[in-house]
Amino acid sequence: MPRHPRLALVAAVLAAALAAVSGCSGTDAVSQSVAGSNGYQAGDDALTWLSPADRPKVGQVSGELLDGRPFDLASWRGHVVVVNFWGSWCEPCRSEAKALDEVYRLERPHGVEFLGIDVREDPARAQAFLRSHHIGYPSLSDPSSVLGLRFPGLPPNATPTTLVIDRQGRIAARHSSEILFSQLRAAVDRAVAEPA
Repeated sequence: MPRHPRLALVAAVLAAALAAVSGCSGTDAVSQSVAGSNGYQAGDDALTWLSPADRPKVGQVSGELLDGRPFDLASWRGHVVVVNFWGSWCEPCRSEAKALDEVYRLERPHGVEFLGIDVREDPARAQAFLRSHHIGYPSLSDPSSVLGLRFPGLPPNATPTTLVIDRQGRIAARHSSEILFSQLRAAVDRAVAEPA
């Protein structure tokens, strides 16, 4: 038994706190694993594009939008859809918000739809964020972080994650961590250029 058990306990608590803080920097993303862990992991910053033969179909995605209206993703079948998992508590999400909305406004006339999925957050706080950032596209409220499980094959594993869904309702591309305007615009244009 240690000679100073109280000091050993304090040292263990400080070591655990330091480990938790060091994993939670502003550039890391929060895990959305199936286990519901709140551990932190960095997004991979890579845009993964899937060939049409390898694209998994998105499951049933429906719920209540932050403004209270019901929503079903199936109603947008036949459109290219960008889905962004976000939260106002997430620094990279706040940083990418303007780029997402700019691409939305440029691509909407071409039939492209955008959907945010606000995770692990009170809807009132999320609505305040959308208003203050002038976000024009709708967001589903997902405080339990379960909607990500409806995107098979490439489920979001970090917040933020952005998916591009093709006209057949399949995941065509995925990007974890903050997405840049140029990355998103190129991915959307590539999906729009595919044959219907």
